[in-house]
Parts: sequence; structure tokens; C-alpha cells
Amino acid sequence: MTPARPVTSHRLNVLRPIGAAKSKTPAKQAAPAGPASVEKNGPNFKALRDINQIMQTLPHRYPFLLVDRVVDWQKEKFAVGYKCVTANDNFFPGHFPERPIMPGVLQVEAMAQLAGLSLLDPEDKAAKGLFFFGGIDNCKFRKPVVPGDVLMMRTDITKFNKRFGMVKVDAKGYVGDELVVEAELTLVMTKGEAK
Repeated sequence: MTPARPVTSHRLNVLRPIGAAKSKTPAKQAAPAGPASVEKNGPNFKALRDINQIMQTLPHRYPFLLVDRVVDWQKEKFAVGYKCVTANDNFFPGHFPERPIMPGVLQVEAMAQLAGLSLLDPEDKAAKGLFFFGGIDNCKFRKPVVPGDVLMMRTDITKFNKRFGMVKVDAKGYVGDELVVEAELTLVMTKGEAK
């Protein structure tokens, strides 16, 4: 067996057999071709509405503002947005201390807030927060949402009776490509100042 001696390049220490020729390739290897590295593919989507714009439209505030960003939107048609779920969310110490899970009712509330954002024009300050929950149908929780997850939501307006202010919404929430929650929501739009 040939004895080995350390070979030092500017960033890499390796052992090479004595008498072996030095490699002509640089010590720093090129990254393999393929998809971009994970740090460049995170869920930090460009916002159509950031948290400050959301707070100008919705009356909700901490700890009950459950939409962090809107990334796609068409008024009275649909909205896509997300909630970054963190261990710092105030509901985790009690739900549950040993296995933190985002409460299902808050997942549904987050989707309702996103649906409200699809109904309200951010430029119309008089319409701020003029909607309420009217009902929840066919709700299913498919997987737990835990700290570190990004709850990506899509709400589609399926029916809007402007005369009576009744709105039907198809709402879905995903973590990655997995459906974790879905429901049919009813929202009620009000006229004038909400009291």
C-alpha cells in the first residue's frame, strides 16, 4: 500500500497517495446540473398584497389576522394567499403542548379571511371588513398543519348574490402539494359601517 500525505488546496484537505499525480481539476467541484438549490426555491412569493395592505382591507389584527400575503387575486373571482405557521403562533402552547397542531377552525378562518380579501377592493376604504361568516359546509381536515408549514390557500367565489349579499366560496388549503383542508364557505356582505 502506498503511504499517503495530506494535500491542501485553498478550501479542501484530502489524502493523495505519494507519487500520485496532482489532478488538473480544481479542488472546488462544480455543483451538479439540475434544479436550483433549495434556498432559492422557498415559499417567499412576490406579494400582490403584503401584510400592511391586508391590514388596510381587513379589520382583523394579531392574534387573529391569519393571512400573511396575497400572491394572486381577481376581484370577486378568486384569491391565492398564505399563512406562515410558526411555533410562535399564540395557539400552539395550548393546542397541543406535546404535539403542536394548528386548530382546524383557524385554518377555516384563514380561508374565510382570504375569501373576504377577494371580495373587497383594497382601494375602497369604506368597504373595509364588511363581511361576516354565514356558514361552513363539507369541511374536511385531511392532514395536520404544524409549525414550519406554509398553509397555501386558494378561495374561488362560486356564487355571489349581490342583492342579498350572499357569497358562496370553494376554499382549499395546501402544505406543499398536499391538500390539508377544504370547505365550502358562506360569507355575508353587509352595507354601510360595520358596528
